[in-house]
Amino acid sequence: MICPPTREGALRQLAEFLPLAPLYARDRNQVRPGHEAVSRLSPAIRHRLVTEDEVAERVLAAHRFSRVEKLVQEIYWRRYWKAWLSLRPQVWESFRAAAGGPFPERAAAVEEGRSGNRLIDHFARELRETGYLHNHARMWVAAWWIHAAGLPWQAGAGWFHRHLLDGDPAANTLSWRWVAGLQTPGKTYLARRANLERYLAAEWLAQLCEDPDDFENPVPRIPPTEIDHRITQTALESRSLDPAEPFALWVHEEDLSPETSPAGFLQPRAVRVIPNHAGWDAWRHAPLKRQWLAAAGQDAATRAAAHWGMEVDVESSARLAAALVRLAADAGVSQIAALRPEPGLLGDAMPELTAALSAAGIRLGWVDRPRDLVLRPLATAGFFKFWETLVRRRLIPAHDPVQGELFG
Repeated sequence: MICPPTREGALRQLAEFLPLAPLYARDRNQVRPGHEAVSRLSPAIRHRLVTEDEVAERVLAAHRFSRVEKLVQEIYWRRYWKAWLSLRPQVWESFRAAAGGPFPERAAAVEEGRSGNRLIDHFARELRETGYLHNHARMWVAAWWIHAAGLPWQAGAGWFHRHLLDGDPAANTLSWRWVAGLQTPGKTYLARRANLERYLAAEWLAQLCEDPDDFENPVPRIPPTEIDHRITQTALESRSLDPAEPFALWVHEEDLSPETSPAGFLQPRAVRVIPNHAGWDAWRHAPLKRQWLAAAGQDAATRAAAHWGMEVDVESSARLAAALVRLAADAGVSQIAALRPEPGLLGDAMPELTAALSAAGIRLGWVDRPRDLVLRPLATAGFFKFWETLVRRRLIPAHDPVQGELFG
C-alpha cells in the first residue's frame, strides 16, 4: 500500500522521507512513478494515525524552517480545509445532497478507465489499484472531468472519495469545488498541456499524451454557485465528556490514535474500535479502502490495548448504534466518550445515533484535541491568512534546532 495502515509504519515512512524534505518545494509537483518527491503520508494524517503537528514537529526538528516552509504549509492545508468546512457545514450538506446522482453514464465509464483519454485512463487505474493519486494528477483529472468531459463535479468528488485512502470530506470536496470555480468564485483550474509537459514524467508523457489536443485550449465550464460561503456555525456542540462519571471509549476511523489525545490521560472502563461500516456502505467505499481502514482500526485496537492495559476489540457489526449500546452494557456504564468528528460521513450519522443512544439511556460525550479548538476559528478567510496567523502567533508546534526558535 502507498501508506502503511499503522502508526509505527507511518512514522517510519516519515523518518525515511525526512532527508528529502528540503527538496519538497522544488520537486513536489513532479508526477513520477513511485511519487518519491512527496511523503505519501496523507492517509495516515487524514485518519490521525499521526497528526499534522507530529509531522511538522519531526520535519522542523530535522531542518531549518526556511528550508521546509513549503512542506509545512502543505501539511497544514488539510487542517485548514477541515476547519474551513466545520465553520460552513452547509457546503458539505449541499455536496452530500447531490453526491448520489443521477449522473451521466459516461461518468461510470471514466471511473472504469474507459474515458478515451489515455492519461485519464492511466490515472483511473492507478486510483483503483493503489487508493492514491499525486495531488497534481488529482488536479489534472478533476479539470479534465469538469471542463473537458463536462461531467458534474459532485460525481467526480464522489468517485475520488470512494477510492482515495486519504479521502477527506473537507480536502476532497473543497478541492473539487476549487477546480470547478466554486471555492474561489470565478477562478477555475484548467489542465493545460504545457503544465503536463513540465511536471509529468517524460515516459508517461510520451506514452499517454501522444495527441497534443488532449489537453490543449480547455474551456472553463463554471457551474452555477449553489451555496454561499458564509460562516454559519461557530460554536461546537457542548456535549462534552463528564470525566467524573464512569465511561467507555469509542475509537472510530476519524481519529485512530486516541492515546495521543486528552483521552489518553483518562481511564475508561472499556475501549472498543467501532468503525462506521454503514457509512462505508452508503458511500460505496472501494475494497482497497475498506482493507486499509480495517487494518488501521486493528492497529488502533492494538495500541489502545497496550496504552490502557485491557483487551480492545474491533467491532464488525454494520449497526453503529447497536454496537455502542453493547459497548455501554459490557462496560456497565451510561456514558460513552469519543474524539469529536468533523463534518463528513460520521458527522452525518450523529443526529440519528445520539437519538438512539439517548433512548437507551446512554450519553455520548465528546473529547476535543486542544489544537483543533485553537485552529478551527482561524479559517475565516483564505489559507494564506490562516498560515500567516499560525506563523505570527507561533502556533506551529515544532522546534527549529538550528535557529533555536520555538513555535508553540
